[in-house]
Amino acid sequence: MEGSLSAHAEPAPDFPASRTARWKTVLSIAWPLIVANSFWNLQMTIDRLFLAEFSTEAMGAAIAVMGVFWTPMALLQQTAAYVTTFVAQYFGAGKKEMIGPAVWQSIWVSIIGGLLFLLLIPAAPIIFAGMGHAASMQRLEVDYLVSMCFSALPTAIVAATSGYFTGLGRTQVIMQINGVGLIGNAVLDYFMILGKGGFPKMGIAGAGYATAIGTLLAALYGLWLVFRDHERRDYHLTSGWRWNGELMKRFIRFGLPSGMQWALEGLAFSVFLIFIGRMADGNAALSASSIVVTIMMLSILPAIGMAQAASVLVGQYLGEKKPHYAEAAVWASWQVTIMYILLAGITFVLFPGFYLSWFANKADADMWAKVTQIAPCLLIFVAIFTTSDSINLIFSFALKGAGDTKFVTIVALILPWPLMVLPTFLLSAEPGAVYWSWGAATVFSLVQASVFWRRFMGGKWKQMSVIN
Repeated sequence: MEGSLSAHAEPAPDFPASRTARWKTVLSIAWPLIVANSFWNLQMTIDRLFLAEFSTEAMGAAIAVMGVFWTPMALLQQTAAYVTTFVAQYFGAGKKEMIGPAVWQSIWVSIIGGLLFLLLIPAAPIIFAGMGHAASMQRLEVDYLVSMCFSALPTAIVAATSGYFTGLGRTQVIMQINGVGLIGNAVLDYFMILGKGGFPKMGIAGAGYATAIGTLLAALYGLWLVFRDHERRDYHLTSGWRWNGELMKRFIRFGLPSGMQWALEGLAFSVFLIFIGRMADGNAALSASSIVVTIMMLSILPAIGMAQAASVLVGQYLGEKKPHYAEAAVWASWQVTIMYILLAGITFVLFPGFYLSWFANKADADMWAKVTQIAPCLLIFVAIFTTSDSINLIFSFALKGAGDTKFVTIVALILPWPLMVLPTFLLSAEPGAVYWSWGAATVFSLVQASVFWRRFMGGKWKQMSVIN
C-alpha cells in the first residue's frame, strides 16, 4: 500500500496507437474502479440478501426507499465526486498546487450537504404517506430512510477522497477505501438485520444503520490516506483547507450540474418505482423490480468504472491540450465496455433462474411465486437497457470530464419524464402494466444514449475546460 501512495504521479503519456494497447491503457485505470464499484454493488446485494431472508416485503421497501434516498444523495455525492475532473485537469495542466484546494472545496460541500440531509428524517413519514403503498410497506420505508440518512455525510466524504485519487489516475487506492466500507457493512448487516451476536433484531432499519457505520469507516480511512499522502505538500492538501470563494464558484458551476444529472434521473426512477408499487399486486411488482435492479447493477457498475476511466483520461488530456488523445481514450473505453455488457445481458436472458435463486424466500411462498413469474421477463428488458446504457455512461462521463455538465443535466431533466415516467403512470391500470413500464424505461435508455452519442460526435467538448 505504501508504494501505491508514495509513488509520484506523472503526466498522462501519449495515448498508444494500437487498439489492444489502448484497451490496456484504459483498463489499467478502470479495473480498480470496476472492482471498487463492484464492492459497492456487492454491498447493496448483501443488504438485499439479508433483507430477503428477513422478509420479501422488506426487500421491496428497500428499493423504493433507495429511489427516494438516491435523488438528494446523488446530488450531493456526484457534486462532491466532480473533484475528479478538477484534479485531472489541474494535474494534466501541471497546476499541482491547485489540487489540494479543489479537494477541500469538495470536502466543504460534503460536510454542509451531509448535515442538511438530516432534515429528511422528520419528513420521512410524510414522504411515504403520499405514495399510496400498503401501510405495512410504509412503516418499513420510513424506518429504512431514517437510518440511511446518517450515511449521507460519510458517503460524500468517500466521494471526495476517492475523487482525489481517481483524478490522479491512482485508482487502486479506491479499492482499499470501498473495501473497508464493504467489510464493515457486510459484518454489521449480519448482526443488525438478523439480530445476531447480542444485537437486537432491527430488520430493515438495521440495514440502513449498518450502511451508515460501514460508510463512516470508509470515509475515515479515505481521509487518512489523502492527508498522509507523500505528495500532500506539492498538492497543498494541508495548506489549502480554506474556503476558496472563486474556486468554490467554479466547483459549483460545473459540479452541481453533474450531481443534478444523477439526482434528476434518480428522481424520475423513484417516481417510476412508486407507480409500479401502486399497480395491481404492486408489492410483487415492486419486489420483482427490486431484484432485477439489483441484478442490473452487476453489469452497470463495472460499466461506470470504465466511464470513470474515460472521464479521467479526458480531463488529463484536455488539461495537456491533447483532445485527440482524449477522444481516442473514450472510444477505447466504450469498446471494452460493450464487449462485457453484451456478455452479461446474454446471461440475464438465458439464465434468469440462476440470478433469482439468490433472492428466494421460502417463508413467503405466495409472494415469491408471483415474483418468479414477473422477474424473468423484466430481465430481458434489463439486458437491452444495460446495452444502451453503456453508450449513455461512457459518453456522458466523457462530456462531464470536459466540463459539458449543463448539457448532460438538461438531457436528464427533459427525457425521462415523457419517455419512462408518463407511460408508466398512464398504463399502470392495464394488464401486464409492469412489463409495459419496463419497456418504456428501455426506450428511454435507448433515446438518451443516442443523444449523448450525437453530442460527443459534435466535438464541442474538445474546447472546454473547468480550470483557468
